[in-house]
Amino acid sequence: MNKLVLKAFLLFGFCAFAQNTVSEKDFNSVEKKIIDWRRDFHQYPELSNREFKTAEKIAKHLKSIGIEVQTGVAKTGVVGILKGNKPGKVVALRADIDGLPVTERNDLAYKSNEVGDFAGEQVGVMHACGHDTHIAILMGVAEVLSKNKDKIKGTIKFIFQPAEEGPPPGEEGGAALMIKEGVLKNPDVDVIFGLHINSATPVGTIRYKSGGTMAAAQWFEIKVKGKQSHGSQPWSGVDPILISAKIIDGLQTIISREVDLTNEAAVITVGKITSGVRFNIIPESANMIGTIRTLDYDMQKLINRRMEEMVPAIAKTYGGDATINITNSTAITYNDPDLVLQMVPSMEKVAGKENVQVQKAVTGAEDFSYFQEKVPGFYFFLGGMTPGNTEAFPHHTPDFKIDDSGMLLGVKTLTAMSIDYLNK
Repeated sequence: MNKLVLKAFLLFGFCAFAQNTVSEKDFNSVEKKIIDWRRDFHQYPELSNREFKTAEKIAKHLKSIGIEVQTGVAKTGVVGILKGNKPGKVVALRADIDGLPVTERNDLAYKSNEVGDFAGEQVGVMHACGHDTHIAILMGVAEVLSKNKDKIKGTIKFIFQPAEEGPPPGEEGGAALMIKEGVLKNPDVDVIFGLHINSATPVGTIRYKSGGTMAAAQWFEIKVKGKQSHGSQPWSGVDPILISAKIIDGLQTIISREVDLTNEAAVITVGKITSGVRFNIIPESANMIGTIRTLDYDMQKLINRRMEEMVPAIAKTYGGDATINITNSTAITYNDPDLVLQMVPSMEKVAGKENVQVQKAVTGAEDFSYFQEKVPGFYFFLGGMTPGNTEAFPHHTPDFKIDDSGMLLGVKTLTAMSIDYLNK
């Protein structure tokens, strides 16, 4: 009797697995499409909160495959809703859609030559972080799942999010605005999955971390006031450029001498300094902007407090004045440990156990973290580096490059995770 029960259990389990498995034919049918989509998005990128044509292309595709579509969410966001043949929970899948103010240097047939306005300056625009691949992958997942509604016990919500890189100054945008406008409601989302292509991870590989996986990001602005004078007579003025240099040097001692880096990583970076108009004039003021990255909120509080103490004190030491303003940008990207434990087998089923690897936390930041503050989420990294390459093309640079062949694994993985979660 026990043997009969065991056989029945195994047979039922096999049948259930087979019923919930999407055919390779469905995946193969979208591979060329996702490559073509990605190259089109790459050639015609748009900056944050300005992704108008990008959104039109996404919405047109979703409507063409019978998915309910909402547009204009958080300005230029697109949301698709696909209901399975059976009732159940709601899984959200998210892709970011904005480009960066970077001028592309690659020699590609689909190289971007687009320009845009960024903070009052005309700049080149490029998908220098792989968001073009994220869009194409999620469009591919939507197409595959739309053909397999019989395998979906519940609902899939496709979130195409604008302004992940941050909205323009003075504007709202990104994940925070989508949440504010109710993207996780009607129907209410139970869990959310997302991925990021990575140029340093070989094609065919998936990497993830349970718990804190990406840093919280803050941006800061420092205004230094000195006293203008002739460059030949520095003693008659107060040099804000010198003060700025001392402040930059001092900020780095917070990281190197005050923060326990055996706990988690932390970074302070000054990304821009503006001052002066002429070689022989000591200017009156200087402005700096930069970013703070932390993986622990107690460390973040310590760093913020010390920066607020140090900046005016250093300026005063050299006869000037300085103020600092720190603004939160993203939270810690936190992968729910129970959800990770539940979904890793789905990833291994698709990619092979040896190709699903645990990694350390990274100091990059993601506003996907805001979704994870509201519902359990799992964010992972997808390989985009050509196998055999020894040098990656860094993200956020003019030379950033991705191997198109890595995207199909992203389609398969998000598809499997969605179906498996809803049919658990």
